[in-house]
Amino acid sequence: MRGIAWIAGARVRTVGPQPTERTLIVANHVSWLDIPMLSGATGCAFVAKDNLGDHPFMRWLCEENGTVFVERDRRGSVGEQLAAMKAAIRSHRPLCLFPEGTVSDGTKLLPFRSSLLKLAEDPPLPLTVQPVAIDYGGDAPEFGWPAGETGQANFIRLLGRRGTVDVTLRCLEPLAPGQDRKALTRQSEAAIAAALRLA
Repeated sequence: MRGIAWIAGARVRTVGPQPTERTLIVANHVSWLDIPMLSGATGCAFVAKDNLGDHPFMRWLCEENGTVFVERDRRGSVGEQLAAMKAAIRSHRPLCLFPEGTVSDGTKLLPFRSSLLKLAEDPPLPLTVQPVAIDYGGDAPEFGWPAGETGQANFIRLLGRRGTVDVTLRCLEPLAPGQDRKALTRQSEAAIAAALRLA
């Protein structure tokens, strides 16, 4: 994962308390590059939309990472999703989700959704929720997904980009345990926005 991020030009620096096992990482989502960067730095697995597996390279990337696929548009699948996430959190690796639900254009945070943080309300093991801000600095719009650009075009554009970009993974303070998913979502969004100076 580190190698993929390096080839794409990302030079990653991690600051703050490192996520450990039984940590649910809540991160902003700018680019597909977020996945190899976060995985390379923390060893985390991911929660991702099931259609991400339709692209051959992304499917391989996800399989290498132990991704938990979720069907966010099918209400009846919530129980299955939580069961898969509970199994993943038992694997002694951090688990990461992107509550924006999709990548942004890099200029702003999209509203955070609370549904997947339900895992933190009734975890199978003691669980820490930790926000992580993925900070591309002023280069974020170049790495985001602008309206009208296809997924394949975005992938090729970023992989073929010349030069490097400094990215900081800002591992923020874990949130207080025992809160409901909506409170955890609000606090995660506020902490990440402040760290990115988007508040």
